[in-house]
Amino acid sequence: MSKGSDFMRKGLVVSLLSAGILLAGCQAVNTTSGGSVGVERKQYMFSMLSPDEVNKMYAQSYQQTLGEASSKGLLDKSSADARRVQAIANRLIAQAPKFRPDAAQWNWEVNVIKSDELNANCGPGGKIIVYTGLIDQLNLNDAEIAAVVGHEIAHALREHSREAMSKAYGVQMARSGAGALLGLGQDSMALADTVVNYAMTLPNSRANENEADLIGLELSARAGYDPNAAITLWNKMSKASEGAPPEFMSTHPASASRIASLQAAIPKVMPLYQAAAKP
Repeated sequence: MSKGSDFMRKGLVVSLLSAGILLAGCQAVNTTSGGSVGVERKQYMFSMLSPDEVNKMYAQSYQQTLGEASSKGLLDKSSADARRVQAIANRLIAQAPKFRPDAAQWNWEVNVIKSDELNANCGPGGKIIVYTGLIDQLNLNDAEIAAVVGHEIAHALREHSREAMSKAYGVQMARSGAGALLGLGQDSMALADTVVNYAMTLPNSRANENEADLIGLELSARAGYDPNAAITLWNKMSKASEGAPPEFMSTHPASASRIASLQAAIPKVMPLYQAAAKP
């Protein structure tokens, strides 16, 4: 086969994969309003994978994590850190309906786990965990904690987990269909997987992180926390990533471009912070 024919064949594989993702029961949605920061990207969600189903699946995993921490005496319900995180999260959660009204009906939960991990997350449906290592080792102030938790809440509001699951399902369906149609060998299919990963999945992942940065920034500002804390937070995280990066950094890379994007968005949300901070 000529190089030109081989190139066309590979292009057809990618086209089929791309079409499969869009046609495999996916719907174009926008999970949140754009807010002052202007997050307007349409998202493709697999229609049979409902938000309620994803929330229930994650809630089971969340309770298991809490149960394991509790059995080891690591679930922190009463320390100063736990009280701080709960109070900060409550203020952020109160602002979540600004981006999606139904978040007011979510069964939000906030928990702190004693661990040296520099980590935090907010899963589907508003299930928040903050690890004490993130607060203590980085010596985070309230506004910096708000920047972390706001970022994680933004992932939940945008349903980035369901979006990733939908994409993975679509890729798998399209991959199987393309292989059956074209009789592709394992090497060709591996190439197609690599193309999809780098041309579609990874850029969207970076886009998701940027969306969480921006929405988290606005949530913090609306809750009365100085949005400039997002810059000091990521600078601290960047320093902590020297050598072996902490778990949080593996999915939340602190880069110069990320900090620049946050700095560019701060003027958009500063009036919200100033209004919220007024006595």
